[in-house]
Amino acid sequence: MLHCMTSEPEQQLGVGTQDAFQRLWTPHRMAYIQGENKPSGPGAGDGCPFCSIPAKSDEDGLVVRRGEQVYAVLNLYPYNGGHLMTVPYRHVADYTDLTAGETAELGELTKQAMTALRTASGAHGFNIGMNQGSVAGAGIAAHLHQHIVPRWGGDTNFMPVVGHTRVLPQLLADTRKMLAEAWPTA
Repeated sequence: MLHCMTSEPEQQLGVGTQDAFQRLWTPHRMAYIQGENKPSGPGAGDGCPFCSIPAKSDEDGLVVRRGEQVYAVLNLYPYNGGHLMTVPYRHVADYTDLTAGETAELGELTKQAMTALRTASGAHGFNIGMNQGSVAGAGIAAHLHQHIVPRWGGDTNFMPVVGHTRVLPQLLADTRKMLAEAWPTA
C-alpha cells in the first residue's frame, strides 16, 4: 500500500482482487462508448445530433449561444469542464464546404467562447480544433464541429493519464448556465 494514502482499501467481496484503488463510476460514459446518439449515416436525416440540438431549448440541448449560422454547445462527453463546440446549423462535413459567412461566424463564436470561459472559469489556455473525417478521430464525421477545450495549469494530472478517468467538478446544466451568463455581448 502507498504510504501517502490516508485510508485502507475497501473490502471487495466477490468483485475481484482487493487493491488500493478507489473507484469513480462514470456510467454516463457508456452511452459514448456504445455509440448512442451517433448518426446511422452521413445525411442530415440519419439521426445527426448536431442537426437535432437546435430544435431543443437551450437548457435541454446544452446550447450556450445561438448565432445566425452557427451555434455553441457543450460537449456531452467533455475532456474538461466547459468543453464547448461551435457547430454550423447546416449539415456539412468538411471545413472547405463552409460558406464565407459560416466560416466567419464559426471563428467569431470561437473567440466569444474563449472570452466567456476566461470570464466564467479563469481558463489559462485552450485546445481548439476539429477532426476532419473518422480516420482523423471525428466522433461525428458527417457534421463539422470545432472543439474549444479550456485548460488550467495542472489540469493534466494522474486521473486521465493513469486512471483513464476525467474528473468534472460541475454538472453540464450548471456549466451551460454559467457560460451563457458570461458570454460577451458582441
